[in-house]
Amino acid sequence: MRTGTFARATALSGAALLALTACGGSDEGGGTADGASGEKLVNVYGTDGNMGNALGEDFSDEGALVGMSGTTPLTDLSGDFTDRLLAVDPDLQDYNYAGETYDAVILTALAAQAAGSTEATVFAPYINGLTFGGETCETFTACKAIIDAGGNVDYDGVSGPLSFAEAGEPAEASFGILQFGEDNLLADDDTEFVIAGDAANAATDEGPPYAPAGATGDPLVIGTLLPLTGNLAFLGPPEVAAAELAVNEINEAGGVLGQPVQLIEGDSGDASTDTATQTVDRLLQSNVDAIVGAASSGVSLTVIDSITQAGVLQISPANTSDQFTEYADNGLYFRTAPPDTLQARALADLIAEDGNNTVGILAINDPYGTGLAENTRDNLVAGGLSEDSIKYVTYDPQAANFDSEVQQMVDFNPDAVVVIGFEESSRIIQGLNAQGIGPQR
Repeated sequence: MRTGTFARATALSGAALLALTACGGSDEGGGTADGASGEKLVNVYGTDGNMGNALGEDFSDEGALVGMSGTTPLTDLSGDFTDRLLAVDPDLQDYNYAGETYDAVILTALAAQAAGSTEATVFAPYINGLTFGGETCETFTACKAIIDAGGNVDYDGVSGPLSFAEAGEPAEASFGILQFGEDNLLADDDTEFVIAGDAANAATDEGPPYAPAGATGDPLVIGTLLPLTGNLAFLGPPEVAAAELAVNEINEAGGVLGQPVQLIEGDSGDASTDTATQTVDRLLQSNVDAIVGAASSGVSLTVIDSITQAGVLQISPANTSDQFTEYADNGLYFRTAPPDTLQARALADLIAEDGNNTVGILAINDPYGTGLAENTRDNLVAGGLSEDSIKYVTYDPQAANFDSEVQQMVDFNPDAVVVIGFEESSRIIQGLNAQGIGPQR
């Protein structure tokens, strides 16, 4: 999947939201009317937590998701990369955050090679500088050659240029605009790509000088904290496959500091369990130098202190909560996923371009859901919507049902409904469909 044409390659900004005053009409509220029936059709949007083929598995009626589109951090992944992933796991259905996971492992390995050390407190200061300012390279082998030659690396990864800001996160990112087809699967040929953020906001400190060529050291040990169970388990397979692929390719290229990289895999579960805490304890006891994960922002917030205070690097491929931008992490937390402040721009622009004048937001009550929802709301207001034209409702993912939240959307009667959540999103969308305000057409 994800083979669409790069159709919107311009940087996003709040200016696109001015389309709200020029796009699409409505009857009594700005909604789009079905020309055949005269009934109002509600536009339904999702985000990275639910915009995957796994969502469609919960729907048996053809066209149940056909009116749903949304955003996810995504680049136009090459066929070569997806083929390499499929060689690791032939059963992959999606590639969500695979590129970001691969890049997280490659960056960690390059930082250790550049530092001449596998001690996280020594190699962490090199990570930001590896993503900008030097000679561009796109593979571990090519970048390692630059390091060995005494050059300066600018790693452009599978997930994009990266260009880390001082906080250790992408200053700009590519987002896929995805939509479901009649078969309740993502319509790959309709995928478009947009850029949010600005590489000019990247850090300027390129870090310490590289270690002399030929430096050797202890093996680099990387642990993973990825969702094998829980409400983000659908993200696990592509992330796990990408981590394994990266380690395999690093070792085929000679490893780090003359030693093969070691990979110890672990389950993050979700925020309703203590699986992540148990996994982190096990990984720390195994003397890992870095931990890749978690996918869930809420899960990472439960373990980030344990990891970074132990002097171990944490680099997440999928944390998007803006809480991490200024988190006190001892300089040991990084992420290859863009913060929600960037996805919110892409999502708000999509909503505006579709001509919606009233918007309901249903968001999971965790750092990911509330952060993305609030940033999206702020972007919509900055673009011209009034605050009372947006209804924002949070929900408990462990609730027995979501009837109350769905009814609030029915009563509000918006042009658009945004669902920000994980696997429980299917039950919310089923409820929206039953009330005639879902994506089913």
